[in-house]
Amino acid sequence: MKPPRHLPGDTHADTREMIRVDQAGEHGAARIYAGQLAVMGGRHAMAGEIRHMAGQEKRHLDGMNAVMSRRGVRPTLFGPAWHIAGFVLGAGTALLGPKAAMACTEAVETVIDEHYGEQTEALADGKDPELKAMIDDYRADEVEHREAAAAHTGGAAFPVLESIIRAGCRTAIAVARKI
Repeated sequence: MKPPRHLPGDTHADTREMIRVDQAGEHGAARIYAGQLAVMGGRHAMAGEIRHMAGQEKRHLDGMNAVMSRRGVRPTLFGPAWHIAGFVLGAGTALLGPKAAMACTEAVETVIDEHYGEQTEALADGKDPELKAMIDDYRADEVEHREAAAAHTGGAAFPVLESIIRAGCRTAIAVARKI
């Protein structure tokens, strides 16, 4: 028997899109941190913080993979490209220095906080309490990551870099919804 594409009684195709987008985003975040750690290793004081964030992203990714599998939601077709792009983004910003790496994290997590906020509002009707609980849990971690990153930048501004990263995240969200 094939797993249901969504919860029984759920007529909202949006939940499938949410799961696909969120799984892709968590995968991308894990790859960003992998890229940052590949460059920074244990040489910087921020490496411990990045490892902590990476561990939380792995938990998020494992959770989204499980719900995706249970509900028969297909992943985005761009997964392989984003696997590489996430690592390159993480490594590239780390090569610019630890503050640039944290500016990347702050930019990504700002968009993800907004995105998860929109999803939690859409799920406020109570029709998918499992997904809403996951998103609320993961969102709290993402806000923690954003705040930690902001504290580590020391006021250093990377407006062009952050703007490009935020635009890239918003584009990835839009693409993953459908493709």
